[in-house]
Amino acid sequence: MSRTLQAPVTVAFDYTRSVGPVLGRFFAGLRDRTLVAGRTSDGRVVLPPPEYDPVTHRQLTDADLVEVADTGTVTSWTWVPEPVKHQPFDRPFAFALVTLDGADAPLLHALDVDSPDHVVTGMRVRVRWAEERSGAITDIECFEPADDLPGGRATPLADREATTGIVTPVSLDYLYAASPEESAFYRGLNEGRILGQRCPSCGKVYVPPRSACPADGTPTAEEVELSQTGTITTFCIVNVPFLGQKITPPYVSAYVLLDGADIAILHLILGVPADQVRMGMRVKAVWKPQEEWTYSLENIDHFEPTGDPDADFDTYKHHL
Repeated sequence: MSRTLQAPVTVAFDYTRSVGPVLGRFFAGLRDRTLVAGRTSDGRVVLPPPEYDPVTHRQLTDADLVEVADTGTVTSWTWVPEPVKHQPFDRPFAFALVTLDGADAPLLHALDVDSPDHVVTGMRVRVRWAEERSGAITDIECFEPADDLPGGRATPLADREATTGIVTPVSLDYLYAASPEESAFYRGLNEGRILGQRCPSCGKVYVPPRSACPADGTPTAEEVELSQTGTITTFCIVNVPFLGQKITPPYVSAYVLLDGADIAILHLILGVPADQVRMGMRVKAVWKPQEEWTYSLENIDHFEPTGDPDADFDTYKHHL
């Protein structure tokens, strides 16, 4: 039996959000090497400042914002012996909860120390600011140990232009392990074939193949090579540009029910103006040059019209 296929996968995007007037002042403060906290109705000073008072639920205003010191005390910590991608350091370090002077609640951030022997609860630390700051939490590069420092009190916040939004990169790396049936499917694509699996109980053919029939749970057994022509069941005209887009809008993304299959696959439709694509249109697979093939559905560059008459609705109405 052929071994199953594995491949590294990265899902990544930049998350953009507006921050509002309260958090906007906090991020603007970081940009200007100032720590902005919020004073709640019970007298506590919290960092970052909450948008709404946790007791009264009243929205905080500029009058509730105060500055706290960039020095503080470690209240709790944990050692990171093997940092992973995107963590603050590529060497061992600590994550610490630091209660800044003038604040009543701790802030979580990295603490730059050489070993766990060099960090203790109650130690005094100060902020190490990043050389280049943009109004993000990473403007605090980390905390670092400091000589014993006197405590500070919260002070009223001076006027400062607020930050209106932030961009946060989000990334997830994982290793995808295909099932034996999926591995056969991807190997087929590397050979220029589209393979599915047939359920021995209900006779339905699934592509990409499934280990068991979703309809009745019966393990699939029979491998089926499918036609490279099919019918558009439903589709979407993409008009909005987005980051990483490879094709200039408008273009069509459609579900194509391959002849002999009982489930449609999602793919790109080219070779026809977007406003002429329709349900029932007959299309065929257009493959990339063979030297570009790999174990991927992207070996099929797109589908395009065959020129044949449209399929009757009754032939695909149960596959929408």
